[in-house]
Amino acid sequence: MKVIEIKNVSKIYNESEIQVRAVDNVSLDFKEAEFAAIVGPSGSGKTTLLNLIGGLDMPTSGEIIIDGTDLSALKSSELIDFRMRNIGFVFQAYNLIPVLTAKENVEFIMSLQKWSKQDRDARTFELLKAVGLFERANSRPTKMSGGQQQRIAVARALASRPKFVLADEPTANLDSKSAATLLEIMEKLNHEEKITFIFSTHDARVVKMAHRVITLEDGKVVTDDVRE
Repeated sequence: MKVIEIKNVSKIYNESEIQVRAVDNVSLDFKEAEFAAIVGPSGSGKTTLLNLIGGLDMPTSGEIIIDGTDLSALKSSELIDFRMRNIGFVFQAYNLIPVLTAKENVEFIMSLQKWSKQDRDARTFELLKAVGLFERANSRPTKMSGGQQQRIAVARALASRPKFVLADEPTANLDSKSAATLLEIMEKLNHEEKITFIFSTHDARVVKMAHRVITLEDGKVVTDDVRE
């Protein structure tokens, strides 16, 4: 079953009177619980495509339909609500709120969604255990390593049980041990919670683990390799 449909999507930027096609007429479908990697050289359009799928940017042309919802048909407030309820984001720079503890960062989206305190606490501690940081619940990001911060970012992305997680170079700032731990956690959660994961990455470890690898060059899909 298709849960993400990308139909003839292009994103064009105008830079100093020059048109740049960051994404050029891309059509892709994703099924539930895929673990997919989008790869390609710098400037190939990986991050732009991920931002379009996540509704952080809008295409110049084409359609992006997620779980039956056409993102271009949503008003700004509706799009924000749709993202909050359906999509988790993991960024290269972690993007944790520095004045909040690990627990508070993880439960932030649930608070916005008006989850009860009991449900927030249960889900937060479940995820902190899953990412191996239960004992750091009351630590702030500045007191944690990069690998620990990224694991907290993954827990936050998964907190409200999104159907999709979009991860932009999530291992780029991590050492090899932290990256391997993070990927094992994400693969486990993908399997157990049936969440669709889509990565943009240069990391060979992510590519090796992915069940599907999509290669972009100059904003176009050049290969789409589905593995058994």
